Amino acid sequence: MARKYFGTDGVRGRVGQAPMTVDFALRLASAAARVLAPEGGTVLIGKDTRVSGYLFEAALEAGFVAAGVDVMLIGPLPTPGIAYMTQKFSCKFGVVISASHNPYEDNGIKFFDSKGGKLNDEIEAQIEALIDSVPITRESHQLGFAKRVDKSRTHYQDFCTASIPKGVNLSGLKIVLDCAHGAGYKVAPRILADLGAEIISLGCSPNGRNINLNCGSTAPELLQHTVPGVRAQVGVALDGDADRLVMVDHLGRVVDGDQLLYVLATARHAAGELKGPVVGTVMSNLGLEHALAAQGIAFKRAKVGDRYVLELLRETGGVLGGETSGHLLCLDRTTTGDAIISALQVLAVMQQTGKSLAELAAPMLKYPQVMQNVRVAQKINTDQSEPIQAAVRSAEARLAGNGRVVLRASGTEPVIRVMVEGRDEKLVRQLVAELSEVVAQSV
Repeated sequence: MARKYFGTDGVRGRVGQAPMTVDFALRLASAAARVLAPEGGTVLIGKDTRVSGYLFEAALEAGFVAAGVDVMLIGPLPTPGIAYMTQKFSCKFGVVISASHNPYEDNGIKFFDSKGGKLNDEIEAQIEALIDSVPITRESHQLGFAKRVDKSRTHYQDFCTASIPKGVNLSGLKIVLDCAHGAGYKVAPRILADLGAEIISLGCSPNGRNINLNCGSTAPELLQHTVPGVRAQVGVALDGDADRLVMVDHLGRVVDGDQLLYVLATARHAAGELKGPVVGTVMSNLGLEHALAAQGIAFKRAKVGDRYVLELLRETGGVLGGETSGHLLCLDRTTTGDAIISALQVLAVMQQTGKSLAELAAPMLKYPQVMQNVRVAQKINTDQSEPIQAAVRSAEARLAGNGRVVLRASGTEPVIRVMVEGRDEKLVRQLVAELSEVVAQSV
């Protein structure tokens, strides 16, 4: 069934506008409690550093306590930290208040099940079916209790530290760390420093309104200037809730999720630790697929969205996957995308091989990839349009096996995304323009 409130990663929107209002958060908590903990239990609530996190935290706490669920409030902590701590505390489920890489004016609410995994569509549908009903308030002897557990974040720090191979530390590495003024601003510097790295911190002074503002994984320009400026070996950039990662090499060049996935996959493969195929998305660079193939590593593509990458990894028995944006999954280390753990895996490879990040990523050549959004008046199925499919076949023939064409309808706005990639950038741009014109004329 179509979902009214839940998107690909929980509920998200502009604060003060439906659904991101206090009354909605209260109703959402009441509905979630009835579905996920009908007999009571405990929920863990964490958040990022947005000023609106306080009001949603209070609303959720009220809804859960009224429904008879105990609440543990852990404060600002990375989204993957909430997933881990939900398991650690044997909670029925966990809640994260965050809009990830979005600006501070937005916020969101997402859930983890008792095993630290995201809810499936069926469970989300059950919660949605109850959201518009009146929140329940149990009698006094059935109400839940609430307590703060901020100091317990050290459990997550220890978990991250233990994710790198025994005997490996980060001594001798000078790292510039950008936490996007977000949820990782306390734990990330401590984790890297505890492992022996010299840390220069950026984006670690949140004020409630500066999360992701000209910093972090979505805006790494300052990091790019700082790394070579202070002669650091590497830069690490998290997003607002610390589940996405991009890195910067010693020359100040961005190393994106596709390149980081290549570094991790080839290292695991060389050590005999890689299981199953590596999973990317339909938007992953073709250079990643070709570079992995050259190493004899299987590669599969899922739909856009880390939840679909996770599903395909589980289906195929794989352990490594991710998106170009830097949402990486290391299922041999944790249950969900974790920027800190992913960064530690890359840093460990650097230490073990003695190679720079630039050297490790060099064998993967990124193909030019150009995308254009074509606005449409109504939804169209590009697979069923003969003029569009004829144009796609023609474009693919001209690419001669050295490129790809992807047409994808946006899930949030009335546009068709036309993407072409290949070795020849001039040809790629020409094909994007031609295909975009055909799509525009077909509606």
